[in-house]
Amino acid sequence: MSQEPLRLAVIVGSNREARFGQVVGDWFAGVAKRREDVTVDVIDLAHHDLTTVLSRNPSPEVAGELGKISPRLADADAFVVVTPEYNHSYPASLKNLIDWHHTQWQAKPVGFVSYGGLSGGLRAVEHLRPVFAELHAVTVRDVVSLHMAWEQFGPDGEPKDNGPAQAAKVLLDQLRWWGDALRAARARAPYGS
Repeated sequence: MSQEPLRLAVIVGSNREARFGQVVGDWFAGVAKRREDVTVDVIDLAHHDLTTVLSRNPSPEVAGELGKISPRLADADAFVVVTPEYNHSYPASLKNLIDWHHTQWQAKPVGFVSYGGLSGGLRAVEHLRPVFAELHAVTVRDVVSLHMAWEQFGPDGEPKDNGPAQAAKVLLDQLRWWGDALRAARARAPYGS
């Protein structure tokens, strides 16, 4: 018996110009799309202006952007956050997205693909874990961490060796397990009931 595909939202967290995040996000989304047990929705924050979201009353433009993203987050069974490390943490664009949503994250798994210099973005991931815990999401243990990421990818946008693909498979397998388990639990009883 085949299971319903896991609806995975891949969130590319950097919105800086000349960012490396699009290379990493495109690569990871491509890996996920090759799986038959996953459908992928890429939410690239560089394509959404969420810079003034911290206001209690967002501008009509920001409210419109949130209106485009919020249902996509609600429809997802699981998330992968693709994040760089900025000053030992994660980007403000990602913080704005996370803080503006609450129920969309609840009782769903979150995985991470991080990139950066020597730390490979791992400090950003460690900052994100307690944030998602506060929102009642479950973060998976294994991470795809790309140290000196710009040196790991060739001009074709693919990693130069198989290490990142192996790490992506482990991450996606964990998300699949947690996604199935939590989707079934939410179907039995809405979270918080």
